Amino acid sequence: MPMTSRERVLTTLHHEQPDRVPLVIGVSNATGIKMQPYRGIKDIIGVQAPDNYLYDWPELGTAEIDEATMRRLRSDVRGVLDLEPEQVRKRNRERDPHSDCIDSWGSGQSEVKPGHWYPGVHPMPEARTIEELDAYQGWPDMSDPSRIAHVRETARRLADENEFAIMATPWLLFPFERAHAMQGLEKFLLNMAIEPDFARAMLERISAYCKDLMGRFLAELGDNVDIIKIGDDLGTEKSLLISPRMYRDILKPIHADFIDFIKARTKAKVFFHSDGDVAPLIEDFIEIGVDILNPIQTSAGSMADLAALKKRFGSNIVFCGGIDSQNILPRGSTEDVRREVRRVMQILGPGGGCMIGAVHTVMNDVPPENVLAMVDAVEEFGHYPLR
Repeated sequence: MPMTSRERVLTTLHHEQPDRVPLVIGVSNATGIKMQPYRGIKDIIGVQAPDNYLYDWPELGTAEIDEATMRRLRSDVRGVLDLEPEQVRKRNRERDPHSDCIDSWGSGQSEVKPGHWYPGVHPMPEARTIEELDAYQGWPDMSDPSRIAHVRETARRLADENEFAIMATPWLLFPFERAHAMQGLEKFLLNMAIEPDFARAMLERISAYCKDLMGRFLAELGDNVDIIKIGDDLGTEKSLLISPRMYRDILKPIHADFIDFIKARTKAKVFFHSDGDVAPLIEDFIEIGVDILNPIQTSAGSMADLAALKKRFGSNIVFCGGIDSQNILPRGSTEDVRREVRRVMQILGPGGGCMIGAVHTVMNDVPPENVLAMVDAVEEFGHYPLR
């Protein structure tokens, strides 16, 4: 008898084999679909649904997938999200359409060409002292009720239906990425190297605001959640953005504290998203309590050696993602996509502990036919015992 999607995911999270490999798509900005391929998928499958955006944030560009399309995509997970405060969303809706889009932290996105936005607004790029952190007037109000007013009812409805695994994905950049947003990537990396006390203080300050929102979010969820998604992009295609030593000295204690904060308040599994070649840090992630690692960027350095990852870490962490969105999904044929899905599942899937999805969000250059080929290949080849 087939499992429900929730049973399938929970079995996988316990490192046991379900009826088929679970599929995670359309749930958050890290596992979502941009608007152009979403529209193409709707056209192909004959679904008429509005073009809404995830987090009610058009400049982010990620579609809020309607339920009929989610079912056609065979997604085994549904998301519960937060929102920016209503006053921030209203201000951005009413601003000049081509002006900068500013979030509740004072950072934001600039339009680099029509309809394409880049995170280029950094409110405190020159800050280098703790006094400057204290003086900043733009720290967010995490107590604004409009951030989470919908969370309790959404989570309760999904739990009552008991069909899909529930992934809570609050839209807060985790401390490292938020520091980039506040200062710019190069400036903050430089500060980590030459002003480590300031960098540590900034990360701790950001983490305190993130924990404030996360605590309120978790209180609204109650027991109606299976997975909590967090993350910081730490890797590049060839290595890490910072050395393992710097990670362990400055950032790892902040990640560990944040995960301890979450696990003290919920039994949900922690899903950690980090692009690039993060293989040198996987042991650290396991040590601080990460249960699920995403997106397994197979085009990045040693992350391409899936067999080595499975052998070394497969009993201690769940792998989520793995389907290349840099070359195969945008440029491959549908048969290329099917072949890659089968390959990844055959390596990562035995014994459970594998959830399939695209490496990060499905971007606008991905043909909708390839998205459907990916999800259909999971259904075709992903049933246990894996063929």
